[in-house]
Amino acid sequence: MASENLFLTSLRLELAWLSGRHWLSGRGTGGAGVVLRFERVRPRRAGRFQPLRSQEITPKFLDRTIRALKRWKFDIVSMDDVCHRAVTSPAPRRFVGLTFDGGYKDLIASAYPVLSRHGVPFTVYLPTAFPDRLGEAWWLALEAIIAREGRLSLVMDRHERHFDIEGSAEKYQLYEFLSGWMRTLPPPDLSAAINDLCKRYSVNLATLSRDAAMDWDDLAKLAADPLVTIGSATVNYPVLSNLKDVDAQREMTMGRAVAQAAFHREIRHFAYPFGDRAAFARKHVQMAEEAGFVSAASALPGVVHAEGRTNLHALPRLSWDGRQRSLRVMRVLLSGAAFAPVAPTRSRVRDDDED
Repeated sequence: MASENLFLTSLRLELAWLSGRHWLSGRGTGGAGVVLRFERVRPRRAGRFQPLRSQEITPKFLDRTIRALKRWKFDIVSMDDVCHRAVTSPAPRRFVGLTFDGGYKDLIASAYPVLSRHGVPFTVYLPTAFPDRLGEAWWLALEAIIAREGRLSLVMDRHERHFDIEGSAEKYQLYEFLSGWMRTLPPPDLSAAINDLCKRYSVNLATLSRDAAMDWDDLAKLAADPLVTIGSATVNYPVLSNLKDVDAQREMTMGRAVAQAAFHREIRHFAYPFGDRAAFARKHVQMAEEAGFVSAASALPGVVHAEGRTNLHALPRLSWDGRQRSLRVMRVLLSGAAFAPVAPTRSRVRDDDED
């Protein structure tokens, strides 16, 4: 079902590119610019079961994307500049902000060499428990367990459940089901559930989480680069909607405080963990503003408008699906044509997907 939805979405966007809709998008549709959201950047992996493939791109695709953005005459800007352009009159050229969630180790290993070579700014949103070696990447542990096993048992809502998962289709269905369930749990219950699974199936959650995340030495290297903005993504990367208000507020303020102490600078920007509609609510937008963040980025799709028409504490971003490799699709998304009716203009920009 997921692959079918990807195919239909890709087809729709490819047809939009062929129709020229993105060429016809004016300021009213395309806004002042777009913030792109990525997670992992690493070489393509073998294996039929990769439920998190949509969250990965390759270094080669990152390189292609940056070259395309330059060719399309977008300004690649920092998050401070995104915020500035969002409250001022539209600039002659539209912008793109590059952001990376999760603080993964492959950012420094695979993405940073590409970004440095191009000399472009980008933002890293950091959950501070992970470089402290206290974070639990439950989604990675769940992937590892389901990939290896042919049958899985666990306690759900005080009942022992059993699942036969010999085939890839069954594995994907179970991952979607269990990850959706785990995302509804309060942090103590989620930790208990994933630690029970890891104990049953001999997965070292601490080692897996540590190996996937950047450490403070990696982050110090990034922080020393003036083109890198370090942002906060709480301490433990919880679904804020599952927390009591006081706990959600503590996650925001403590994550910022830890990062500021580590890097000896003000942390001005925040990203809601996971960032979709189920992950945070309007009250968390207010909390982010009260915590002193200049911006708070979501994973809700959309473009950034100028003249203060975009709420900087519910900043939209385009989450790129790593299963999609078409720059034509990228171009349509950047135009804003996928999010609003077309507003015709006199100009038409040539767009060749050379890759």
